[in-house]
Amino acid sequence: MSSTINNDLYLSSLQKRDTQSGGSSILGKDDFLKILMTQLQNQDPASPMEDKEFISQMATFSSLEQLTNMNSSIDQMISKQSVQTFMLQSGMIGKSVSYTVETTDADGTQQERKTGTVTAVLFENGASKFQLEDGNVVDPSSITKLENKNS
Repeated sequence: MSSTINNDLYLSSLQKRDTQSGGSSILGKDDFLKILMTQLQNQDPASPMEDKEFISQMATFSSLEQLTNMNSSIDQMISKQSVQTFMLQSGMIGKSVSYTVETTDADGTQQERKTGTVTAVLFENGASKFQLEDGNVVDPSSITKLENKNS
């Protein structure tokens, strides 16, 4: 009785099958280890997997694990950067800002310049916004001028 590895268990076959079935084509490190263990358990003892193949698959797994760890580190860095930006923007409280507001009417889109004083910095859904004394909330990207209120 000859035991061979089922071709459906190869990584390329699984990715094709997942993509065709509408599922995710992304395999995690746990999936990769399951595939590798299945290949090792079901290989023909008389003709085991080549050392080169095994080393190549382990290198691929190692790369996958490092990319996963790097992605996690980048996510943490972005989160910390957002908080730091929010804290820096708190220095805008009490400053007078000029900002642009787009309005659309029958004549088309118009840009209007307004001025106000920042009373608070809001942080929602990972983004900062400035609340002005008149109650308007302004996106930082719409600010065109910044000055001390006492100037």
